[in-house]
Amino acid sequence: MEKTHDRSLPGGPESRIALFIDYDNLALGLKQSPDKNFNIALVMDRVLEKGRVLVKRAYADWSRYRAGKLELHESAIELIDIPKKRIGGKNSADIRMVVDAMEVSFTKDHLDTFVLVTGDSDFSPLVSKLRESDKRVVGIGIKAASSTLLVDNCDEFIYYDDLLRQEAEVRKAAPVKKRNLPPIKMEAFDILLAAVRGLFRENRDVVWASMVKQTIKRKKPTFDESYHGYKSFSELLLDAEKEGVLKLRKDERSGSLVITEIGQAST
Repeated sequence: MEKTHDRSLPGGPESRIALFIDYDNLALGLKQSPDKNFNIALVMDRVLEKGRVLVKRAYADWSRYRAGKLELHESAIELIDIPKKRIGGKNSADIRMVVDAMEVSFTKDHLDTFVLVTGDSDFSPLVSKLRESDKRVVGIGIKAASSTLLVDNCDEFIYYDDLLRQEAEVRKAAPVKKRNLPPIKMEAFDILLAAVRGLFRENRDVVWASMVKQTIKRKKPTFDESYHGYKSFSELLLDAEKEGVLKLRKDERSGSLVITEIGQAST
C-alpha cells in the first residue's frame, strides 16, 4: 500500500530527483522480511517513474554488505563507505547521509524531489527541513522496519513490500493476449504498458504520449521504437490501441495523443 498526501508534484511531468539509501536500515528490515535480498532494480524502476534521478548515493559499512554492492554499482549508485570499526558511533552513517542531503538541498536548487530509502525515525527532522525548503520528500522502506513518525512526515511513502507484491502480480498476469503477435511487438507493448502503469500510479491528470516516451527513455535509455518496427512513437501507440492493449484519444487543442486507459488485451 502507498500512502500519499494531497500535494502536487513539483517540476511538471519530469521531476529532478536526489536518491539517498540508508542500507543499514534496509539490512535490518530484510531480516524481518520473507525476501532476504534487496532488489534495487525494483526501487529504481519505481523512482524513475517519478522523474530523472540526478544524485544516487547509498550509505553503509560496505565491508559488511559485499553481496549487495554489485547490484548497486550496476545501477550507478555511489557507495559512501562508513567503516564502523574506525569511526565508532552507531549513527555515523545516518549523520553523513543527513549532512549530504542538506548540502545537496542547499547547493543544487534544481533538484525538487528527495527520495530517502529508509524507515528510520531519526530521519524525520531531515524530512521536515527538506520540506521547509519546498522539496518534495518520498520515503521508501520495509514495512516491518518503518517508523510511523517517518511515514507520516513524508509527502509520499512507498513500502518495499508492496513493490515486491506488485512485481509478483505482473509476473502472474497473462502476457499481452492477441492473435499471433511477433515477439518483438509483444516486447514493445510490454515496455509501453510498464510506463503507462507507472504514470497512472502517479495519478497524472492527463497521460500524454510525450510523458510515456519520457518515462520509457528514463527506464530504458536504449529504447528505440524503430527497432520494434515502428516509424514513430505515435505509430506504436496507435498499433497498441488497434490490438486492444490501451485506449487513446486525441487532444483537440494540440492534436497530441493521450492515453486514457489500459485495454482488456493487456490484463
